Amino acid sequence: MSAKTLLVSSLMVLLAATDCLAGPGGTVAPTSTPELRQTLASGKKTIVFFMNPNGGPCRTQNEILQKLYRDRGGKFNVAHVSTMKPEDQRAFYDYGIRSLPSVVLVDGSGKISRYFPPGIQSYEALSQALDSTK
Repeated sequence: MSAKTLLVSSLMVLLAATDCLAGPGGTVAPTSTPELRQTLASGKKTIVFFMNPNGGPCRTQNEILQKLYRDRGGKFNVAHVSTMKPEDQRAFYDYGIRSLPSVVLVDGSGKISRYFPPGIQSYEALSQALDSTK
């Protein structure tokens, strides 16, 4: 196999793998944990929050999410996926999460609407994303 063919093949595999994690486009959100199964079945928009409850950035992100939840009167769900719960570990793999904190927005029909880049997401960015999702 030539180097060019190998490169093209590798790129095709990478693009295919990325496409299934890319988000918008109708990928059904995995329900890998009991909390995800219950929360996503509600039919509300859901922010899936991947976290380490002992990490400073994760605690900060959680405070932002809780404020947004209160301010919006609970019109969306927050599902916590924790590094501390053995039953949550599968969800990290199913969503392709490798860095924390990470946030994924799921629309009311249970499809992934948006993957946010790892790190703390602002109140405004999360609010805008919720407003632009069905």
